[in-house]
Amino acid sequence: QVHLVESGGGLVQAGGSLRLSCAAAFGSIYRLNAMYWYRQAPGKQRELVAAITSEGMTNYADSVKGRFSISGDNVKNTVYLQMNSLKPEDTAVYYCAADVQLVAGLKLLNYWGQGTQVTVSS
Repeated sequence: QVHLVESGGGLVQAGGSLRLSCAAAFGSIYRLNAMYWYRQAPGKQRELVAAITSEGMTNYADSVKGRFSISGDNVKNTVYLQMNSLKPEDTAVYYCAADVQLVAGLKLLNYWGQGTQVTVSS
């Protein structure tokens, strides 16, 4: 029903920028509630980086506030994560996720992409 594909990861020096993209393909759904960017560094738990609701409200982890920006393009069904002033501690696999309600009245379901590697060198 929902297919998410991330792109845009890579190797960048500290202080540099990257823009991640998450292209979403939706089958028959009732409502998209929100989309997210998570990340998981080696040996660490997956953490929420940024979120954007269908109304355009955004939220960020304290560690990325002022440096990262999440946005969405409803025409292209794509969510972006603009990452500036990157630090070595931002190195992780970044995952796109979506909360979707397939049918009215049913609970939200969570879908994930395959992830894209971001490596920040010092």
